[in-house]
Amino acid sequence: MSRAPKLPKIDVEERFLAQVAWAYHVEGLTQEQVARKLQVTRLRVNKALAEARKNGLVRITLNTSFSACPELEGELCATFGLAQAYVAPSPERPQDLQMIVGAALGQLLSSKLADPKVRTFGLSWGNTLNIATRFVASFSRRDLEVISVMGGLTRGSDFNSFEITTRLADLLGAQHSYFPAPLYAGSRRSRDTIMKLDVFDGVLAKIRGIDGMAVACSDISARSLLVRDGLPPDIKPRDLIRAGAVGDVLGTIIDSNGEPIDHPINERVVGIGLDDMRRIPNTILAAGGAYKVPVISAALRQRLARILVTDEATARTLLSQAP
Repeated sequence: MSRAPKLPKIDVEERFLAQVAWAYHVEGLTQEQVARKLQVTRLRVNKALAEARKNGLVRITLNTSFSACPELEGELCATFGLAQAYVAPSPERPQDLQMIVGAALGQLLSSKLADPKVRTFGLSWGNTLNIATRFVASFSRRDLEVISVMGGLTRGSDFNSFEITTRLADLLGAQHSYFPAPLYAGSRRSRDTIMKLDVFDGVLAKIRGIDGMAVACSDISARSLLVRDGLPPDIKPRDLIRAGAVGDVLGTIIDSNGEPIDHPINERVVGIGLDDMRRIPNTILAAGGAYKVPVISAALRQRLARILVTDEATARTLLSQAP
């Protein structure tokens, strides 16, 4: 059984040692094959194996809170057709779950945004993304543009896409741009009018062409940011649940199969649709918790993300319930 971390943080070096040790000792790969798999030098793999033995990480089993993570990551990729999975150890205290997943996302973003090929990167909103910005390494990317990919909340919040986009851009010295619209219009007709405006047409075209993005998802319950602050006053969560809703991705309310529910709310979303999302490369979905398993599973079934960031317990549940 893997050890739970004592503090809600991600030890990047220990995670790397666990990946190297698993690939070499359990999968039976050569050092050269491990280096290619993890995209590092063979020398670094050699040193990591020596360090893992020296500090006691490698004994009969992997003596680390990340011991199960490489195996789960491989199973998630194989089961859901993902390009990459990042599984963090589940915390001892349930209230630290978002912190753990957010920290893992922040570490992953540090790697992804350091790639000079990534010139435009999108962000949705939510507390997981808000936390992630605290864990992104500080480096200069003045050639990068950070873009909010969905309409904002109607009131100020640290979880709003405007604040999160600004915070990440400031950290990297990058440019940033907003999607200056509410998440939902008052009606389908007003939504169509907004979407036809030149200013929004240009913003949507830019979003559809981004090099990657990080998004969260919400369930339909009182703990959901969407339910608390995002839904229009005339929309009741119980009506969405009756229509089959398990949660939302970028404001589109989906059912357990990942399909948009048959409800007028989905005709009022101001922003890109699920088909647009599928075509964006390097889309990262970051979410964890038993209550979010249905919406995470639904999003993965529809291939709405190529990369998943989650925790160990959520990963196990997703795999146990997978078709």
